[in-house]
Amino acid sequence: MPVVSTPETLKPLTGPLDNAEVLRIRNDFPILHQQVNGHPLVYLDSGATSQNPLSVIEAEQEFYEQRNSAVHRGAHTLAVAATDVYEDARAKVAGFVNARPNEIVWTSNATEAINLIAYSFSNAAAGRGGEAARRFALGAGDEIVVTEMEHHANLIPWQELAARTGATLRFIPVDDDGALRLEEAERLITGRTKIVAFTHASNVLGTINPVETLVRLAHNAGALVVLDACQSVPHLPVDVKALDVDFAAFSGHKMLGPTGIGVLYGKAELLDAMPPFLTGGSMITTVTMEQADYLPSPQRFEAGTQRISQAMALGTAVDYLQETGMDRIHAWEATLGERLVAGLEAIEGIRVLGPRAGVERIGLAAFDVDGVHSHDVGQFLDDAGIAVRVGHHCAQPLHRRLGLISTTRASTYLYNTTDDVDAFLNAVAGVRPFFGVK
Repeated sequence: MPVVSTPETLKPLTGPLDNAEVLRIRNDFPILHQQVNGHPLVYLDSGATSQNPLSVIEAEQEFYEQRNSAVHRGAHTLAVAATDVYEDARAKVAGFVNARPNEIVWTSNATEAINLIAYSFSNAAAGRGGEAARRFALGAGDEIVVTEMEHHANLIPWQELAARTGATLRFIPVDDDGALRLEEAERLITGRTKIVAFTHASNVLGTINPVETLVRLAHNAGALVVLDACQSVPHLPVDVKALDVDFAAFSGHKMLGPTGIGVLYGKAELLDAMPPFLTGGSMITTVTMEQADYLPSPQRFEAGTQRISQAMALGTAVDYLQETGMDRIHAWEATLGERLVAGLEAIEGIRVLGPRAGVERIGLAAFDVDGVHSHDVGQFLDDAGIAVRVGHHCAQPLHRRLGLISTTRASTYLYNTTDDVDAFLNAVAGVRPFFGVK
C-alpha cells in the first residue's frame, strides 16, 4: 500500500516560528496559493474552518483508494486494515489531549458532541441507564451554569436539556473587557449546580478563560464540567487530565482535519455509566426482540457505520500539528493576535471586542466599524482578496450583551504571516473612507 506523504518542510522545524518558516509551511496548503478577485488570497477565517495540508488530503484519498471498508464488522483484510487505521487515529487524538483511547468518542462535529452529553443526561433523567446513570439525571431545582460568551453550540443543547428536565439555566456574565466575572461565578455555582459548561477560548472575544478556577468551583459544588475546546485544541496545548475537565468537545475541521468529524472526550468512568444517545448497530453486546445491552465507551456512542476516512485524516492532521509543535503554534498566533488588535485599535472608528492589546488572547479579533455594516466590511475585504467572517458568529446573546448585532472577525492559524495581518489592517483602514463615513 502507498505510504501517505509526510510534509518534509516540517521535519527540521525548531525554535520559534517566524515568517520565513511559515512561508515554507504554506507550501503544504495548496488552497492558499490562489488569487481572489485579482489579489493573493489572505485567509483569515480559520476560526470558522481551517485549511487542509496535503498530507491530510492525501490520507483521506488513500483510504478510499486502498482501505475502504466498514470497521469493527468484517474479518477480511480490508476490514481489518480499516479498523486498524480508525483506532490508530483515535489513539493519536487521545494522545494529543492526554486522554486514553477509550475516552475519545467520534462524533460528526463539536455540536453533536455537546448534544450527545445533553441527550444522554436527558435519557438518564427519563430513567434510562439504570442505577449507574442516576448521577446524570436532572430535574426541577437543579441548575446548569453556562457563560454569556458561549456560541450557540454550547448554549442551545443546555437550553433544551433544561426544558426537558425542568432544570434552570444560569449565566456567568461577561465584563466590558470580555472577561468572565468570576465573583459572579462563585455566587452562581452552588450545590444545586449539576453542570458547568463553558468555552476554553471565546470565538468572538479571543478571551482565554481560567479553566482551573472554574473547574475548582464546579467540582467543589459537585458539578460536572463540560469544556468547549473548539477554539483551544487547534491553537494551543490542551491537557484534559491536567485541566481535570469531565468532558471536552472539539471539531476536526478547525484543526486542519476534514469536515464531518468531531471529538467528545469524557472520563472513562463517566462515559461508561451514561446511557447512549443514538442507538442501533455496532454499539451493543446482546439484543433480544424486547431489549438490548450496550458496549462500554466509546462504542456505545458510535452507532451505525462510522466516519472512517475522516477519523483517519484527523489523525494525520494531529501528526502535522504535533510535528510543528503546539507551543510554537500558540506563540506564533499570540504574536499575530497582538498585531491584529494593536493595528485595529489604531484605526479611527474601530471598536475591538475582547481584551485590549497586551492582554493574552488567541489569534483572532472581532470588531465593529462605526457606521458600516459588517456585511459591507466583509464584501469590501473580499474585493481585496481577504477572507474574514461577518455576522454574529453563532453568538447572538454575546453580541446583544455588547450592544451589537454583528461584527467582522479575522482569525489566524499557523499558516498566516505578519504580511497577511498587515494586508488586512491596510484594507480595514480604507473601509470608512470608501463608504464615506467620518
